[in-house]
Amino acid sequence: MKNLVLFFSLTILLPPAGPAQTGGQEVPTPTDVKPGSITCEECPYPYPSSYLPLTLYGQDVRMAYMDVAPQGPPNGHAVVLLHGNNFAGFYFGVVIDALRKEGFRVIVPDQIGYGRSSKPIIPYYLADMARNTRAILQRLNIDKAMIVGHSMGGMLAARFATQYPDVTERLVLFNPIGLTDARFNNPVGDPDEAYKRTLASSYQTIRASLMRYVAHKPSAWNSEFESYARIRYAWTLSADWPRLARVQALINNVIYLDPVVYDWAHIQAPTLVYGWRRRYARGAARRLPGGDEANCGHNSQRQGAPRAAARSRTRALYRGP
Repeated sequence: MKNLVLFFSLTILLPPAGPAQTGGQEVPTPTDVKPGSITCEECPYPYPSSYLPLTLYGQDVRMAYMDVAPQGPPNGHAVVLLHGNNFAGFYFGVVIDALRKEGFRVIVPDQIGYGRSSKPIIPYYLADMARNTRAILQRLNIDKAMIVGHSMGGMLAARFATQYPDVTERLVLFNPIGLTDARFNNPVGDPDEAYKRTLASSYQTIRASLMRYVAHKPSAWNSEFESYARIRYAWTLSADWPRLARVQALINNVIYLDPVVYDWAHIQAPTLVYGWRRRYARGAARRLPGGDEANCGHNSQRQGAPRAAARSRTRALYRGP
């Protein structure tokens, strides 16, 4: 099927969650944060999690996911939401609500290494993540789904679409990364050095990393972003933090070593692309027949915009080519 690239505003997914915090200024490290489970047991999730047992590289693991039924009459479509590298499925709450109100069944996995899923020390590949996501759909007897990926989840969504074209009904890539092949500009980093840097993470470095999402508008930092900084900081206080730090260092290599820039020409599903960097979005969209581009803030589901736009976004998911 010829690709269809549509564009509509995705700066829609969550209204301001509270007063803006001190944007680019350093704030004191909070003293009330307790050690947090690296499997996010105490993290607030919008809906209950279920678990799929898997065996990966000889290790028995579990993969968490939310399976949220439509609110009201179902429209017969399922949507899979794929999270970015700094988060897990818990940050999709308002998106899930908007979709289910339109009649969608919504599936939200935590990839292995993230959220409530296991944190094994194994090789990490996008192809494995795609296969694990497909295993969840098979367990739920879902033959076709609309695949939506944000940031690193956009990389995974593109890989899923090329690996499982018969399953991918529509594809939405929301501010995907991996649109260039950085291997030819910089040598690959030392994984042990990456681990040491990750292990040394502090509240300040974690907060600064998340601040990148609102670099274009520091005042957009709100209590939702702050809560995620506290969650990630709580992990560093856990006795299991060295394991998670190693996993994060391994996963960060995936972004560098497994670009999906070469996957684009093989995507068959009708595709919507929305990019925060116009030149990258334009280049990516041109790799799809009929491409175009638009731009927004990278993590705009945390930067506030009208809920009404979310309804138009969900309608566009099942609009025909």
